[in-house]
Amino acid sequence: MSEKNVLFMARTTRFHDFARTLTSTMGVEVYAATPDSPSATHDFDLLILDVDGLRNDRLDHIAKWLDGRGSIPMLLIADEDALASLRIPSRARVDFICSGATELELEIRARRLMGEEDPFAGDDILTVDGMTINLATYQVYLDDEPVDLTLMEYSLLSFLATHPNRAYSREVLLHRVWGFEYCGGTRTVDVHIRRIRSKIGPQIAAHITTVRGVGYLFKE
Repeated sequence: MSEKNVLFMARTTRFHDFARTLTSTMGVEVYAATPDSPSATHDFDLLILDVDGLRNDRLDHIAKWLDGRGSIPMLLIADEDALASLRIPSRARVDFICSGATELELEIRARRLMGEEDPFAGDDILTVDGMTINLATYQVYLDDEPVDLTLMEYSLLSFLATHPNRAYSREVLLHRVWGFEYCGGTRTVDVHIRRIRSKIGPQIAAHITTVRGVGYLFKE
């Protein structure tokens, strides 16, 4: 009998077989539930959640439910076209994969969340003044309080902060943060920078410098 259990939660069956590959790769038992009735008859060590069709407030509710069960970690499966609006719950131990991920990536991220690898290497923590970016959990804290960022806001902030003192054009940021397939205009970068600055406060926002005629730079 497996020592660890995984709860797979989704409104459809599209990733049932994908989640169940963990039975052969990790030797865990995988049980199924829906986000609308999350009560579990089995104890579990990891929640895998297909976020398709879930609003962010429902995601927050599930994160609080996991927190009440002893801070059980959560792995999100998200479609690439939904990443811009996906908000990672700040209180949860959480990671995500895109819907096109391989079985190997699923296994590696599941092992990491379940404590079979050290999830908090020293290089995963970046501190700037009173802001802490946890690159392993996609979370940002300001004076130990979580900052409510969308995934793309987090991705843009973490990219700039991990590549300090170098100016990046809006086009390069679209390529590096949003990827090849993004079809939006460069104004998207300005909108996200404005939102980030408003959420991290003036002291940290001062590190994000507008380089006229170029783009943005993060000053150490």
